[in-house]
Amino acid sequence: MKATTQRTLRRIHLYLGTFFAPAILFFAISGGVQTYRLTELPQAPAWSQWLSSLHKDQAAPRPRKPRPAATGRAPVRDHPADAARRDPAALKAFVALMSLGLAASTLLGIAVALALPNQRRTALLLLAAGTLLPLALILA
Repeated sequence: MKATTQRTLRRIHLYLGTFFAPAILFFAISGGVQTYRLTELPQAPAWSQWLSSLHKDQAAPRPRKPRPAATGRAPVRDHPADAARRDPAALKAFVALMSLGLAASTLLGIAVALALPNQRRTALLLLAAGTLLPLALILA
């Protein structure tokens, strides 16, 4: 690969990485929280509900509608083996580690981008844009 092509690819990587870094951090953290269904606990904190709603629905949380009344039919129960297959502890642990790894990798990428003196201003502007644009879209 030519040196000019490598420089161009590194610059594109810098621009895309710094612009999307805030969103990557958000989805890594909120995905890790959702892995353990912390937002479904009866006493779940409001911040976790907010994170979950943005992660799953791309919108701020709205008041929930009341559930319809029972129909009189017995609830369908899952077979215990099905529940065990859907909720493996090892996979949850892997996803939690992946979330932490993705967040750490993103933070390291931001540190590297900001360490480049000739690209620092561009990196800061793209980080700001990557933070403010989604916030503006959420609040609009």
